[in-house]
Amino acid sequence: MYQPKNFDHLIGLPGFSEQLIKNHITLYQGYVTNTNKLIEILNILSVTKTSSDIEYAEAKRRFGWEYNGMRLHEYYFENLTKTETPLNPDSKLSSLIISQFGSLENWEKDFKKTGATRGIGWTILVHDKLNNQLFNIWVNEHDLGYLVDTQIILVMDVFEHAYMIDYGIKRADYINAFFKIINWNLASERFGK
Repeated sequence: MYQPKNFDHLIGLPGFSEQLIKNHITLYQGYVTNTNKLIEILNILSVTKTSSDIEYAEAKRRFGWEYNGMRLHEYYFENLTKTETPLNPDSKLSSLIISQFGSLENWEKDFKKTGATRGIGWTILVHDKLNNQLFNIWVNEHDLGYLVDTQIILVMDVFEHAYMIDYGIKRADYINAFFKIINWNLASERFGK
């Protein structure tokens, strides 16, 4: 069974209140709990002759939502830091961003514009290793829009729970605050894997 990771060290992030971080961690813990519950339910339904195909199918569909919610929150929390860590301009990640977007500034504008997309979801920088291509993608909810066989490099949560307590409906202000706490060292490690 999955255990929630401890992200209490994020309390005190610049631009993010303690209440926001604690609420967000609690929400993440719920995804871990529900992932475990669904594993148990699916194990029972898969061998129970009295369960209906509908119950099983709905539990299977729900599993992607809960599991991806758990994992995307982990990626998100892991790529946050209290200490400013700019992207190393000599890194392979920086070089690829510049070659594909023209500049780091162009990439940042595209990532922010993706994050400003109306709706709830995630903005994710992914790497297609097969073609050595980077994409800023929008993942709706948790389970729609992820590009198969890509490596997650950077995740920004743009569900309202990630910012409304501190920023109200000013998502752009949240996105700017997010950019000040990105752990680029970790993003570069993810890219290098």
